[in-house]
Amino acid sequence: MKESMPKTSIKVFNTVGPCIPSKHYMLPVLPRIPDVDEMINGEYYFIIHAPRQSGKTSYLKYLTNHINKNNDYYALLCPLESLDGIADRDYAINSIISQIHDALINSGIKIFKQLSEEYEPPLKLNSTSIVKNLLNFLCKNLDKELIVFFDEADCISEDPLITFLHQIRTGYINRYDSIDSKFPRSMALVGMRDFRDYVKKTRSNYESRILASPFNVKKDALTLSNFTQDEIGFLYHQHTEASGQVFDDESIQRAFYWTEGQPWLVNALAYETVVKILKNDYQKPVTKELIDEAGERLIKRRDTHIDSLLERLKDPRVAKVMDSVFASTVSNIPSNNDDRQYCIDLGLVVNNEKKELRVANNIYKEVFSRVITDQIQEKFNKILPETPWTDGKIIFMDKILKEFQKFWRKGSLSFPFHDSNYIASHYDEALYSFILFAFLQRLVNSKATVFWQLAEGRGAVDLGILYKDKEYIIEVKIKGNHTEKESISQLVGYLKSNNASDGWLVIFDRNREKDMDKKITWKKIKYEGKIIHIAGC
Repeated sequence: MKESMPKTSIKVFNTVGPCIPSKHYMLPVLPRIPDVDEMINGEYYFIIHAPRQSGKTSYLKYLTNHINKNNDYYALLCPLESLDGIADRDYAINSIISQIHDALINSGIKIFKQLSEEYEPPLKLNSTSIVKNLLNFLCKNLDKELIVFFDEADCISEDPLITFLHQIRTGYINRYDSIDSKFPRSMALVGMRDFRDYVKKTRSNYESRILASPFNVKKDALTLSNFTQDEIGFLYHQHTEASGQVFDDESIQRAFYWTEGQPWLVNALAYETVVKILKNDYQKPVTKELIDEAGERLIKRRDTHIDSLLERLKDPRVAKVMDSVFASTVSNIPSNNDDRQYCIDLGLVVNNEKKELRVANNIYKEVFSRVITDQIQEKFNKILPETPWTDGKIIFMDKILKEFQKFWRKGSLSFPFHDSNYIASHYDEALYSFILFAFLQRLVNSKATVFWQLAEGRGAVDLGILYKDKEYIIEVKIKGNHTEKESISQLVGYLKSNNASDGWLVIFDRNREKDMDKKITWKKIKYEGKIIHIAGC
């Protein structure tokens, strides 16, 4: 395959979610999985994993067709999403056989259909060997080597998965022994997760190594990359060529800002702009402002793709990691932590340049923080008084935070933060930032902008209010995680970089044994030319 499938030949159809408006745009010369030809060339069995709606299936369809057209090998794409939730081993394995048969018939390849009709499993065959037998039958009767892609393979439940992998391993080990033991040249298991991590959790370490060994050919599994800003521009430019509608440079930059190249979001953002906002009026150019409006709509509407991610936030494994991300304490999570990798695989977070976790893109960040704090704000709507917080020119930040201290003194223990209906109840360190954010949002009531900024690398969360073009910065800390001096120094550094004169530091004391009168404190200091207001809670 060295000549027939060079890395630069890989293309991806852009059909992941709603797209603009033709569903046949593609990005040529886009090596979204740059090592896949190396895997097939080397006769490897490998793993491809990427989050939902990242274009895996579209990529596999193109790749399968590409291989079959080049005439060097046969390629078969077999979807397994129908196995989701099937725990019975025999039923699940027979379902895999049915899916392989359907894939053969629907492939459009004459010999595949012919062999699917000819195959008759031996009478004594059972679920522990029938998959191996069928793949062996195909390979013995094909005139070229076979490559198989099992899409959505992580839908297979634990016991059926082990049985399935055991058969693949047996076929893999014996594939060169004789003509009667032929087996696919190369195979990929495709899904959201790295199967090696999943298998480790289903069986003992020894058995896991044995079963997963055919797919353990590389230290890292392969994954789909997001679009770069240039690739987003290339994709949108194809719409321009087809319709005449122009995306200006700032709109493309803004699309990348909101999505960071996540394929579903890239398409959804353009679709929202072109179809929903501009009503397919191609005479109107797409501007930065329109992309921002579309981003805000996606955030508020929370389509199925985003809602499915929100449900993940309640998962204990996810909450453990996301709590540290929201609280900017990700340095506490080891880089080899399984839960950390799980959240990366789900597409919730990515590593920044310093290998520190952050939310995967700005749309996700806005959705996550807003949904969590909106739930809390609903409660605030019933208990908070209308408090004057501005004279129309400046914000009375001291008054606002002292009002929060009053609430915290009276209601912090009785507030239903631990009701499982609240996403925030699944979080620990970030909970305090969520509460304060919701309080500020309720107080200003859309007359100012409350923002949430994760201060990556500083172990801090910056909340604030933007009013009359002025930012009022609040840094949130948990007592014991940093000394007060460290916290002040960090805040002052931020104020200097933003040329601000005042800042507010809110320190939460989580010691439930401590009297509330000793927790609620207030002081004002001057540090390196900056005024710092410190509120203890």
